[in-house]
Amino acid sequence: MRALIAGASGFVGSRLLQHLLADPTCERVIALGRRPLAFVHPKLEPRIVDFASLPPVAATDAFCCLGTTIRVAGSQAAFRQVDHDHVVAFSRVAQVSGATRFHLLSSVGADAQARNFYLRVKSETEAGVAALGFSGLDVFRPSLLLGPRVEFRLGEVVARAVMPWLNPVLPVRYRAIDRDVVVRAMAAAARLPPMPLRVHHYAEMRHLAVN
Repeated sequence: MRALIAGASGFVGSRLLQHLLADPTCERVIALGRRPLAFVHPKLEPRIVDFASLPPVAATDAFCCLGTTIRVAGSQAAFRQVDHDHVVAFSRVAQVSGATRFHLLSSVGADAQARNFYLRVKSETEAGVAALGFSGLDVFRPSLLLGPRVEFRLGEVVARAVMPWLNPVLPVRYRAIDRDVVVRAMAAAARLPPMPLRVHHYAEMRHLAVN
């Protein structure tokens, strides 16, 4: 596998990058980002890019962990540019680069008819990538992502405290999930036979992560 990853400096992407670098079946990892990475590795090829004008890069698999929040982006338009426009642009470049499989980090509840703007954009992004017709498209829809973050998030601190009691009574797909489970699931999906579209929620990700 020659992996192309976008969002490698983010919460999930940074862990996925480490996982891919440690994977003996992955011979090269090209990490596209807007800022430099803080380390070097013999299998790693970091590239600083503008996601509005990406150059093609030879790859077999593409992993997309791009994403922000409306609060961080500053507006709905700025959020959509990152979570939709940049993701779809990356998927197009990945396909031109020879990638036949695409692994997309999305969100539980993604729905084109959702009243929530965030979930509508996530659904539109999934549709935009699916329209390209990759031989294999795996979409990962986690709910609340757990794990240590650099920045303080009060909501996550509270969630970590209550989830041991709340998770068992939530509908399965809406249960909080550790980012390392998602990362292991994304890497494991790359070893599955390709399918035009395969969607992974909580149960599917947990299953993949241990296989």
